[in-house]
Amino acid sequence: MDNNAKVEKLAEGLKFTEGPVWHQDGFLLFSDIPGDTIYKWTTDGKLAVFRHPAGNPNGNTFDRQGRLITAQHNRRLVRTEKNGKITVLAERYQGKRLNSPNDVVVKSDGSIYFTDPPYGLKQEEKEELGFYGIYRWQPNRRLTLLNKEMVRPNGIAFSPDEKKLYVSDSEKLHIKVFNVKPDGTLSPGKVFAELPGPNEKGIPDGLKVDSKGNIYCSGPEGIWIFSPTGQLLGKIIVPEVVTNLAWGNKDYKTLYITAGKGLYRIPLKIAGEVPGR
Repeated sequence: MDNNAKVEKLAEGLKFTEGPVWHQDGFLLFSDIPGDTIYKWTTDGKLAVFRHPAGNPNGNTFDRQGRLITAQHNRRLVRTEKNGKITVLAERYQGKRLNSPNDVVVKSDGSIYFTDPPYGLKQEEKEELGFYGIYRWQPNRRLTLLNKEMVRPNGIAFSPDEKKLYVSDSEKLHIKVFNVKPDGTLSPGKVFAELPGPNEKGIPDGLKVDSKGNIYCSGPEGIWIFSPTGQLLGKIIVPEVVTNLAWGNKDYKTLYITAGKGLYRIPLKIAGEVPGR
């Protein structure tokens, strides 16, 4: 990034922001989980309600057809059709309810990978699965459990060539990397990077990958940037605890950041991943 680049606040006064994603028509969508709302932010600075209620939405992305995919804390993975209708893609695995789908990424073959920790479970709700998984949903509607060994799987993103999958663990304070096999399943995985620090300043949560393969992950004090080999390249300091991030604008060189009760952005020199590529 340019040495003079600064983090700019775009919105404030929300409850808990998450799941930013840029739409090719030139606007940003993001979630307010306890506010049960998906917001639409436009480049003229206007903020409007995109959907309410919204199933306590968390992570968002787009598929190759431009349809919004949302991980909902009401224990569902859903797709918004072009006519606005909501299609439930997944809410149970082997007859048992999911915990609270958290973050989501779409592979170029149309399959959807998502994490399912317990963060969105209400006090009166019970876990039915007994583990916190990484799943793949396929266009034939088959749901496959890929991994259940992580303690709190959270943010999720592919490398540019889709041969690796990165997943943050918010309890273990690290990022794991998995080799993606030709059939779409995952290798056992290994620790890619550690993000130690006081939890009150941030934890490994949302993560994304840029066009060069560098990994950007929320962590203590802001966003930590790692090379594809796991070397820490630098940090973007953000005044609130970062939850997630996404590239946007026409050239995808502006990083939008959800943090605390606000929305931020900062210009970068490297383009990021394009949802539904």
